[in-house]
Amino acid sequence: MFRGIDEVDWASLRHAYGSAEDVPGLLRGLASADPVERQTALDGMYGAVHHQGGVYDSTLACVPFLLALVGREEVRDRAEVVDLLVSIGDFDGAPDGPAASARDALRARGDVFERLAGDADPGVRRAAAGALVRFLDRPARVLDLVRERITVERDERVLLALAESLGLFARRYRPADAARTAEAVRLLTELSGPPHGPGLRLAALGQLAGCAEDRLPADLVPTVVRLLRDRSEQRGRAGHPYDGSGPDTLAGRLRRLRPSDEEGARLLRTLHAALGSRVPDRVALLCGQLTSPDPLDRCNGVWMSAGLIREWRTGHAQPVALIGNQLGAKEGRLHDAAVAVLVELLALAAPAADPLHALVTYRPELRIRHAERGAPTLGGPLRALAGAGDARAVPLLAEVLAGPVVPNDLGLVIPHLGGAAVPLAPALRRRLARVPLDASDVRERAVPLLSALAALGDVESVPAVLRLLRGMPDGVRQRDAVTAAAVRALGVLGGAAREATPELRGLLETDSAVAAADALWSVTGDADAVLPVLLRELSDPGSGQRPHAAAVLGRLGVAARPALPGLREMAASGDAWARATAACAVWRTAGEPEGFLPVLRSAWAEHPRTRTTIAECVSALGPAGAPLHDVLRAELAAPRRHRSDSGGHRIGEDLALLRTCREALAGQGHP
Repeated sequence: MFRGIDEVDWASLRHAYGSAEDVPGLLRGLASADPVERQTALDGMYGAVHHQGGVYDSTLACVPFLLALVGREEVRDRAEVVDLLVSIGDFDGAPDGPAASARDALRARGDVFERLAGDADPGVRRAAAGALVRFLDRPARVLDLVRERITVERDERVLLALAESLGLFARRYRPADAARTAEAVRLLTELSGPPHGPGLRLAALGQLAGCAEDRLPADLVPTVVRLLRDRSEQRGRAGHPYDGSGPDTLAGRLRRLRPSDEEGARLLRTLHAALGSRVPDRVALLCGQLTSPDPLDRCNGVWMSAGLIREWRTGHAQPVALIGNQLGAKEGRLHDAAVAVLVELLALAAPAADPLHALVTYRPELRIRHAERGAPTLGGPLRALAGAGDARAVPLLAEVLAGPVVPNDLGLVIPHLGGAAVPLAPALRRRLARVPLDASDVRERAVPLLSALAALGDVESVPAVLRLLRGMPDGVRQRDAVTAAAVRALGVLGGAAREATPELRGLLETDSAVAAADALWSVTGDADAVLPVLLRELSDPGSGQRPHAAAVLGRLGVAARPALPGLREMAASGDAWARATAACAVWRTAGEPEGFLPVLRSAWAEHPRTRTTIAECVSALGPAGAPLHDVLRAELAAPRRHRSDSGGHRIGEDLALLRTCREALAGQGHP
């Protein structure tokens, strides 16, 4: 298996963490008789040699040895090694580089996977099904093999993989090989109906949705929901792997949040992905999942609802209400999944507000989460209720604030409650005034409170904010983060924070200079004090504060005219966000939109992360922002969320953008 492995100069090859000299040990570990050693080696392969899907020169050097491993029946866990090879070779990018070379090496040895398709191990047969289509460059032979395996195969998981391989075949070879593509579609259509079992039929329907939508049944959603329930009944109720009991550790919670029916999750994820923009069909399908008698199906439906809502702006009300219905579930996994998703949805969780309120009212122990390690945090159900902007969260938060244990993150939910949370300001203010200035966790304690009091516009908190600025020792951990949050809070409070003027002036020569200038302008309106600082940062190409300085200059309006040459230069070069920020500043300062409208329109279309900056500019300009009102109207009418790369913050960012667009068009923007 490892002939020649010592002749490879592994030390000169690289993986994600540097030298690949440890790779021979990983390869030998894959062949170990010890299951722990095999799993450790596989983790090492994915963690370093194929880190996050990357292919390095060491990855390419591993391919011959991995192929040798899968060909030896005495090697355990060969299916996992085949999966690793599929992941390494599943590449359709540029024709050069290690990834392309690895793919070509696997295609040159496609005969290996042809043999593995009939292996005695069903796990190997399952993994080989997809490898056949990817690496055996003889489409006629591939189709014959898949057809033959479907005829003789009895293992359900292998049959599902074969259906998936037919869909992959149809997508890969159309339109170049129309006849064989049509045969693959015919086979899938046959598999999607009786007498085949519900799991296989669901797999076939998911593949048809991705390669031959016209072959789907007219009653697709009712058919899928019925098959899903038939599959659940066949799977039976015995031995549900829910584990709601046990210590509340991070590992335990992660276990409970993972789908325990991964096969069912994969079947439905495939179908949702193929349906894509058919949002009404996907919503109807989710409602079927979320009303299933089987908690496993409902749990999968909860997570898939989150995926839909992260991408699309419509159709979420009914699934969210049904997610709320899962809060009373006895199964810990389902309950935790529902809470986790509702926390992420923020205002969109409103249809689930009633069950959330009932839960935190009648189960007060859920208001605070006491982890095995680390500080207490606000309980998920109460966070979700507050994030939804429901005023019923306010008295509950007041009870928490009055209790013996107050989570540091409580302040983070206050901005979502708006004016309804004003009664909480005195208690928040008192807590801020009691934060120990030299505490190692001063940032964790103070920053959420500062954000909350700023959101409430609490002018009486100025002394407590100044206490932080005046009293924190220099050596305090993350002192700069607390300073920045305090400065932002003072800027939001504006003229009411005038007594903070000396402190803000004192920060103009520090790393917080731009933030201090921003706040000082809001507090005093003294352009002469802040303009030199902003010009200095704007003229420094190495300053990471240039976009922030440009944004503040835009707020100064005509007082920032001396900065116009630098702003115009910045608007013509640099990254998209910097260009958009500078163009907005020129517009607000000089009233010259004409020369920069193309820059802003281009940034809006090509770089979605700039949209909030541009919308805020248009909002601040009031009627003068009319040249870009058409862009804002188009955004409000778009069904898809504006960013797909912002992870768990996607919904919050998108809701903020839509709110700003509406305010701008209604003339409610603020300078």
